[in-house]
Amino acid sequence: MKRKIVIAVVTAAVLVGGGAGAVALAGGEEGGGVRSTAAGATGDSDAPAAAPAAAPAAARVTVGDAVAAGLAAVPGTVTEAELDEEDGGLVWELDVYGSDRSWHDVTVDAGSGKVLDKRVDRDKGRGAPRSASVSLEGAVRAALKSVPGVVTSVEREGAGRWEVDVRPQGGGERELSVDARTGAVGPATED
Repeated sequence: MKRKIVIAVVTAAVLVGGGAGAVALAGGEEGGGVRSTAAGATGDSDAPAAAPAAAPAAARVTVGDAVAAGLAAVPGTVTEAELDEEDGGLVWELDVYGSDRSWHDVTVDAGSGKVLDKRVDRDKGRGAPRSASVSLEGAVRAALKSVPGVVTSVEREGAGRWEVDVRPQGGGERELSVDARTGAVGPATED
């Protein structure tokens, strides 16, 4: 059923927007990021469908699919998802605050969606993520509404904002800041 809803949403987005910045969302959870509540559950399989920037043909896995795979491996909250090159291939690197109250680094193959690595991040300086009114999915939606294209990175910057990198249809790269309380979009700011 969910698959039919997602397909209908994507089809409608393509018809309305000509394919530009189509985001498949059939629901979502507000909070600090994409969440999963049960071990082994994906939590939000309808996360944003954003294509990677580096090599779209090689990176068939969207940020939403990568987040779902990461949460299936480590239930919790995703606060960062970034497309990166590793050992000659493309991967999604995720930061997950696990339901075990520790941080995890999860690597997902951008071609197959397979979890390649998951490990506890021993950085003692990181506490629990603060909650936000705008979720990771909401930040992606807002960014793509402002700049149609494909998302290559989403990162929580403190309690106040999300930083979203978008590759517009014409090429290049745009760094956007999405207010974590209101969803307002502006240019990225330096900390």
